[in-house]
Amino acid sequence: MIFRKSEPPQSPEPSPQPQRPGSKGRPTRTRKEAEAARRRPLVVDDRKEARRRDRERANRERAEAQQALMTGDERKMPLQHRGPERSFVRDVVDSRRNIAEYFFPIAFLFMLLALVLPLIKPELTAVFSGGMILVLWGGIALCVVDGFILRKRLRREVTERFGDVGRGVVTYGIMRAIQIRRFRLPRAQIKHGESPR
Repeated sequence: MIFRKSEPPQSPEPSPQPQRPGSKGRPTRTRKEAEAARRRPLVVDDRKEARRRDRERANRERAEAQQALMTGDERKMPLQHRGPERSFVRDVVDSRRNIAEYFFPIAFLFMLLALVLPLIKPELTAVFSGGMILVLWGGIALCVVDGFILRKRLRREVTERFGDVGRGVVTYGIMRAIQIRRFRLPRAQIKHGESPR
C-alpha cells in the first residue's frame, strides 16, 4: 500500500472549440509539407507525352484567342487587345470611314494595272505611269492628313473618358485605321456612323 504508485489524475477531454468565421478548419501546413506538395521532377519521365500535352494546350489557347478576336470576348483575347481604352479606340476607329482603308485596295489595283498594261498596250505605259504616280502620292498625302485628324480625335476623346492613358493606345487606333475593315482583328463591333460604346 505504501509503495503503490498513485495514478496521475486524468484530465477531462478538451471540448472542441467552435470555429471562427473565416477559418479554414485545419492547422496550417508546415513549410516542409508545402514544399513537398509543390515538388515535381525536373525531368519528365515521358518527354513525348509532355510535349504532346504542351502542344495541345498551346493549340487550344490559340484557337480560343482566335475565336475571341472574332466574337469580341475580351477575356480570352491576346493581351495587346485587352482593356477598356483599347476597346473604346477600336469603336472610335470603326465608327468612322478612314481614307486608308479605301486607298490600299485602290493602290493595289493600280499596281496590278502597271504590271499588266505594258503587256497589252505598250504605248499607254508612259501616260499611265505618270497618272499612277500622281494618284499614289496624292492618296498617301490624304492618308497622312486623315491619320493626323484621327490621332488628334483619339487623343482628345480617350483623355476625356479615361484620363491620362499609357503610350501606344493612340498608335493602336491609327494602325487599326490603316487596315481594311473586313480584315481587322478584333472584328468591328459597331457600324459606320454609330457612336462608340
